[in-house]
Amino acid sequence: MSEQNTPLMAYEEYELNSVHIGTQNKSKDMQPFIRGTTTEGPLIHQIDVTKTDERLSLAANLINQYDSRDILVVSARQYGQRPARMFAQAIGARHIVGRFIPGTLTNPRLRTYIEPRVIFVTDPQADSQALSEAVKSGLPVIGICDTNNHLRNVDFCIPANNKGRRSLALVYWLLSREILKARGDSDDATWNHHQKIEEWESSF
Repeated sequence: MSEQNTPLMAYEEYELNSVHIGTQNKSKDMQPFIRGTTTEGPLIHQIDVTKTDERLSLAANLINQYDSRDILVVSARQYGQRPARMFAQAIGARHIVGRFIPGTLTNPRLRTYIEPRVIFVTDPQADSQALSEAVKSGLPVIGICDTNNHLRNVDFCIPANNKGRRSLALVYWLLSREILKARGDSDDATWNHHQKIEEWESSF
């Protein structure tokens, strides 16, 4: 585990918010982050939330190496759009939710062209256009990755359910908290998670 011995949040909270619920498919890349499968009902691969917790802490440290305006947060998934936008606003980053206009990272002639230094994707599969352009531009990619995702173009993976409303709200909320705490801009007392996480959930 990372340097802290205490998890960022009780592991039970991750599971109550379905962070551990993966998909019926798994990739070889994600195998190290899978703890097993469901024993009842449809076969669903389950994510090891101890690794989710560890990598959220590492991701916060990694993101804080960049100036806020050099970070681009992307989410094509409906359930990820509100938490991704709130995350970006909380840490001062830029965001693109919904449709990603082709050429945004590669075509300087476009009005929407931007030059971030790092990109954060909600789902490497759903955000494939942004991911492809980030790779072409040589940008490091941080991504929330489910059991079915491939990591070939993802430089740093946060293993978590990236399709569920509650899971995405928790992951983005917790990452925001840790980034702001590391900057000295916040503390645990200002983050009452039972109230705050609900505010981050998508209304779709």
